[in-house]
Amino acid sequence: MSDDKKLKQAVLDELAWEPSVNSAHIGVTAKDGIVTLMGHVTTFAEKSAAEKAARRVNEVKAVAEEIEVRLPFDVKHGDEEIAAAAINRFKWSTTIPANAVKVKVEKGWVTLTGVVEWHYQQEAALNDVRALWGVKGVTNDIGITRKPDATDIKDKILLALDRSWFDPAAIAVSAHDGKVKLTGNVHSWSERDEAGSAAWAAPGTTRVENDLLVA
Repeated sequence: MSDDKKLKQAVLDELAWEPSVNSAHIGVTAKDGIVTLMGHVTTFAEKSAAEKAARRVNEVKAVAEEIEVRLPFDVKHGDEEIAAAAINRFKWSTTIPANAVKVKVEKGWVTLTGVVEWHYQQEAALNDVRALWGVKGVTNDIGITRKPDATDIKDKILLALDRSWFDPAAIAVSAHDGKVKLTGNVHSWSERDEAGSAAWAAPGTTRVENDLLVA
């Protein structure tokens, strides 16, 4: 069996293993470590879970996600209902600052705007909306305020990476005006995500461009 066929089967097996994904309507192709997911699912949360499952597989270098969200026939939530549900979720959240995030919904596609202080708050808003019935996609345009102590972001990130046992020679960090760029090589998608999280955790970081390669 060729490497591409082995990788394809491994991704199919991982999708079947993931309990939050119904893999019956998801197809997979693999070419030189690049995996493409096709087909349809019933929720945006399931679509995201399928992509995460594919990334967990060894030898996957990149994922092209072409899955469509098709709502069940008995689920009929209009844009106003989705927007109201999202706002209600934010009101009950202990993570998202009150009135910090605005919601716009068009044909099931949600756009989030506003400003928060930390990336984890930005991600919390995305996760709250992702799980709602009727959502077909999310654009997260929430901004992050720049903190006054943003002068030594690079050094703080390098120290955090060192604490996490990353090889300092394997990852290069550049930072300017709160914008951080990571380059170099890591061994897995989980390491890539962990390095990105370390960059986001630095006070003053407003944007992270994660160009780390999985090799």
